[in-house]
Amino acid sequence: MKPYKEILEYLEKDEILTKAIRRIKTEVQPQIDIDIYLSLLNSIVSQQLSTKVVRVIWNRFADLYVDRYPKAHDVLNTDHELLRSVGLSNNKVRYIKNVAEFSIKNDISFDYLQIKSDDEIIDYLRQIKGVGKWTVQMILMFPMDRPNVFPMDDLGIQNGMKNLYQLDLEKKELKNKLLEIADEWYPYKTLASKYIWKIND
Repeated sequence: MKPYKEILEYLEKDEILTKAIRRIKTEVQPQIDIDIYLSLLNSIVSQQLSTKVVRVIWNRFADLYVDRYPKAHDVLNTDHELLRSVGLSNNKVRYIKNVAEFSIKNDISFDYLQIKSDDEIIDYLRQIKGVGKWTVQMILMFPMDRPNVFPMDDLGIQNGMKNLYQLDLEKKELKNKLLEIADEWYPYKTLASKYIWKIND
């Protein structure tokens, strides 16, 4: 993976994105984390919640465990209602336990996943009920820092690009246009997407 500074120079061919990045004067930095299991748990907690709420719920969840680390066997042995009491929905409790069970039976280490392609990782982790394409894309983009991921179905990406590129489109027409724009970022769609989120914020 090239340094982000070099990638930004590559993305300068998209003048609209580049002007917006310069305007916010905020750098996006890598957030690599080799603990994919923990990142998956965090991604599930994060689904459809604001960053502030996620932080509160995650801290309550982590506080249930020794050294604030939810080991897989401990998660499976935690009472459903106790997990509900920290702010997790019924579905999220089930999904978190699914991740824990999968991690016991299958290898989800960084080293094991790193040799796979993006599509192979998506297919592999989507075997876990509750872990969809979006969740795996967040794993690819953040802890794994894969360079060319475009989470087109993310509402933040859609709204951010509609605002930035002044698009008055919906549904299939919108998605086709987003793909067309993102193709200009190849092979560094990840960093461009991270900046779309930052600009939209």
